Amino acid sequence: MASALTVLFLGCWLVGRSGVSGEGSYPKPSISVSSGGVIPVGGNVTIWCWHQGQGMRFVLYKAGKENYVNYMDPAGSEAEFPITSTRREHGGNYTCRYSYTTGSAAYSEPSDPVQIIVTDPSLPRPSISLSPTGVTAPGADVTIRCRGQPRDVRFFLHKAGDLNPPRHMDPAGDGAKFRIPTVGRQHGGSYGCSYRPRSEPFVSSQPSHPVQLVVADPSLPRPSISLSPTGVTAPGADVTIRCRGQRRDVRFFLHKAGDLNPPRHMDPAGDGAEFHIPTVGRQHGGSYGCSYRPRSEPFVSSQPSHPVELVVAALTDPGSIPAGTELLTSPIIAGVSAAAAVLLLLLLLVAFVCFRKTRARKGAAPRPSSTSPMGALKASAQQGPVYASIDEGKEPQTLEPDPGADEVTYAKLDGQALQAKRGALAPAPEPAQPSMYAAINVSQGALQ
Repeated sequence: MASALTVLFLGCWLVGRSGVSGEGSYPKPSISVSSGGVIPVGGNVTIWCWHQGQGMRFVLYKAGKENYVNYMDPAGSEAEFPITSTRREHGGNYTCRYSYTTGSAAYSEPSDPVQIIVTDPSLPRPSISLSPTGVTAPGADVTIRCRGQPRDVRFFLHKAGDLNPPRHMDPAGDGAKFRIPTVGRQHGGSYGCSYRPRSEPFVSSQPSHPVQLVVADPSLPRPSISLSPTGVTAPGADVTIRCRGQRRDVRFFLHKAGDLNPPRHMDPAGDGAEFHIPTVGRQHGGSYGCSYRPRSEPFVSSQPSHPVELVVAALTDPGSIPAGTELLTSPIIAGVSAAAAVLLLLLLLVAFVCFRKTRARKGAAPRPSSTSPMGALKASAQQGPVYASIDEGKEPQTLEPDPGADEVTYAKLDGQALQAKRGALAPAPEPAQPSMYAAINVSQGALQ
């Protein structure tokens, strides 16, 4: 009997000890952190701990430290631990526990850990790429490449809205490849990557710019597309591309082949959308297609429509002048033509006056005399006594001067002709004489 009472007393004492001073006597609390636990240097972050009940003390711990970081006695069932002006050393794993302020000093089980990652803007932002690009067919293999400048780092792949810890990889060089085999609808989303130095596992680079993984759904009907106006489009015209599908509550996307910019999108009121391209230029020419995505699944897409070609005419073609341009250019062309006609008439008039003056000068000037005796005789018969024949034994005859000439004119005397005349007058021939020249001063009218 005494031994039974001893055993019962010992059991009650052990139960009391475990409930009063033992650790892990109460269920673990919940914990969360603002901004997903990623905070830039100098920013503010808050950790919340809560559990059902009143009159509790919450204690915050950081992994690697023997003592607690902070504690709080909230009025309710939730405690808030703010960290302001975050520094690199604030990064780490955090947990919290609670105990009741009255009664025993027992503490609860520790909460699940949360991480605080401090982003350092001095670390270069990595780049990210997706292969294949565009809308991915279901069942395909997708590779997401992340690349950064530093080495000896660990890369992390993040998916927006995913509460699971990010995938990570220790690359051999300055980049990492994350493969997603047999892609399905659940893999669609917005992805980004970052890296952390291995020496500081809770210090991170800024995240890369995001890429979108969009998965096609063959069960969604293909949309239709049309172009207005059709045919070759004049530069400066307004073009409308219409996309139409069989489902409502979707978002339409307009794609241009070879364009690396994100596609234009529109939320229509019905089952179609109109994309306007005002003042079309040569840069707008190309092949266009459209697709749609349900608003409830923004990363699931229909197959693209059949393409349409937007062809923009060159400005050198006569028919490619934009409408209304003729109204501006016609008066200018008419004015230029009239000015050219007036200028041409003035040039013709000046040329005609110059021609008449030149003809008048040529008519008043004396004609050049011939050096032959017959030419001289003909000239004296027509224009006056310019030339004279000299008969031996006679006095020189005086020539009448030409009032319009001042020059000295030379007359060549033919010795043979003179000899013939002498032969007719005298029976004895004289020896032949050389040719003589007589200078006739026209202004003086006498031989020199």
